[in-house]
Amino acid sequence: MAQKGIDFTEVARSAPFRKLMSSKKRFILPWTLFFFAFYFTLPILTSYTTVLNKPAFGPVSWAWVFAFAQFLMTWALCVLYSRKAAEFDRMVQDVRRGMGR
Repeated sequence: MAQKGIDFTEVARSAPFRKLMSSKKRFILPWTLFFFAFYFTLPILTSYTTVLNKPAFGPVSWAWVFAFAQFLMTWALCVLYSRKAAEFDRMVQDVRRGMGR
């Protein structure tokens, strides 16, 4: 439902909105692909190979190291996205100013 007085088609065609959407796609798509690749590597390697069964240090195997690395990767991506989201918020303000809001 369109709000009165705002031409959303014009907003979607505006340069600031297109820049916002392009920036979001450039950020989200590669990092999402990286996340899924990293995430699914552990179950694939543990299910179909023995490469992670070897001890990394002491009784801890590489599978445990890889599993712990997934927690670190998730936190790192959260921090990265939080910082990037601040940039997206500034771009949204530019779009809103273009709409007269």
